[in-house]
Amino acid sequence: MALRQQSKKGTRQKPKRAPRDYSAEVTSADIGALGWARWIWRQLTSMRTALILLLLMAVASVPGSLYPQRTADPNGVTQFFQANPQLAQTLDRFQLFDVYSSAWFSAIYILLFISLVGCVLPRIGVHWGELTAPAPLMPRNMSRMPAYAKFTVATPAAQKTAVDRATAQLKRERYRLVREANGVRAEKGYLRETGNLLFHASLLGVLLAVGIGGAFSYSGQRVLVEGETFVNNLADFDSFTPGLFFNADRLTPMSLSLTNFSTTYDLNNPSNRGIPIDFRAQVVSRVGAEGLPKSSVIRVNEPLELPGSKVYLTGNGYAPVVTIFDGKGNVAFDGPVVFLPQDSNMTSLGVIKVPDASPSQFGIQAFFYPTAAKLKSGALTSAFPAAGDPLLTMFVYKGNLGLDSGLNSNVFQLNVHAMKQVAGGKSGNKAIELAPGQSAKLPDGLGRVYFTGIKRYASLDITYNPGELYVLAFAILAMVGLVMMLFTKRRRVWVKIVEGGIEVAALSKHKDSNLDRMLEHFIKSAKIKNVTAKPAKKATK
Repeated sequence: MALRQQSKKGTRQKPKRAPRDYSAEVTSADIGALGWARWIWRQLTSMRTALILLLLMAVASVPGSLYPQRTADPNGVTQFFQANPQLAQTLDRFQLFDVYSSAWFSAIYILLFISLVGCVLPRIGVHWGELTAPAPLMPRNMSRMPAYAKFTVATPAAQKTAVDRATAQLKRERYRLVREANGVRAEKGYLRETGNLLFHASLLGVLLAVGIGGAFSYSGQRVLVEGETFVNNLADFDSFTPGLFFNADRLTPMSLSLTNFSTTYDLNNPSNRGIPIDFRAQVVSRVGAEGLPKSSVIRVNEPLELPGSKVYLTGNGYAPVVTIFDGKGNVAFDGPVVFLPQDSNMTSLGVIKVPDASPSQFGIQAFFYPTAAKLKSGALTSAFPAAGDPLLTMFVYKGNLGLDSGLNSNVFQLNVHAMKQVAGGKSGNKAIELAPGQSAKLPDGLGRVYFTGIKRYASLDITYNPGELYVLAFAILAMVGLVMMLFTKRRRVWVKIVEGGIEVAALSKHKDSNLDRMLEHFIKSAKIKNVTAKPAKKATK
């Protein structure tokens, strides 16, 4: 192959290069454990990873809205287990009834926190350096800037006057500027990055407040029937979920009595007839041993605020009052029974267990129909959720209730597998049907049952979270930072004296469709045109 000549005076041939050996293996240097740790840290603290984790956190919270949660709706969890026992056990293995305290949700939460810390802290140092640094130097070629204009100015004095006016205008517009002999350079819009950092720092604050507040918080549930009183101690809760660092000694000494529960239904709109539009739980609270009783009303989204706790209304239903005499004439059961609603018309299911009855213990599965009606098939149903024509039906089972085994049992469920049905179904005896004030004899000499009245109950959620106000404050700060970030433009402006005139240029650090308009407004406000003889043609982008 012929070689190139470098000059006419003699020639010099370039030495031939040795052919590359592509078959040789390439070995990379071992970065070691420290290098891998640094690489993992950089990947974790990148903004891309933070956004992915934020998206994962949003996706991971979806099951919390699809399935009832033990901390918010324990009755809903119980009903889900009754309706779908196998599916419920599978979901429970993946902690889908305790989403926000599950191991996988906590892992995403902690990784997001670490990622945001790694993103925000270094950027704070960089931003501080930008705030304390002078405005950037003038570009050599001003015409290459996105917004540019050149004016022919007659004299050096007129040039100086134009620069003075431009400097004054930049000061009025709050630019940070540096005056030089050949012009002025200015920059503003640091609030954009400040808002960005405030937004991300506030997200960290929200995560921190939620985490710390959750560690010292508690959430308890109590089903309270009209006339009953709740005392704020661990033994009086139906279910109780404490935070990691919660101390039972911090429970505020107080009591709460449900005096009346009422529901308002829509009766005017035919398409929504029977839909509840308001729930009102009238309660009397007393704080401390010496506290005076105070009447209040708890409604949906209007909790009762007490010292150290809030009381929310989360559900309601009927509690028929039943009295049972056993075969020897002794009172074996007396009181209201909480029934769980099964449909929108408040068809409700309840269980009565009578372990101390003589001669034999027995249990009752009962259905309550607030406004009883019959379907075409002859089956009973409720036609309206209010108690217009109430009816109570009972299926009676005789045998061991399994309460003596020492194992926990569900009060809303009756294990009938080892029991004999003596009323209803295929027992040969009709199911017991009672209206308020009626009574019926139980089969097999078990005694007699009385349906004495109807009460309402309210499902109350008593919670305490010391981080609530901090979460609100950080959320407001995040919104302020977001507004600052979205509505602030980072801009740089240069005014430079050149031979025979002046040049004005502007640059935006971000996409700015109004940059040309801003520059024109600046030139007009600075009255640069008044000292020009002939404006030059504006440079194209």
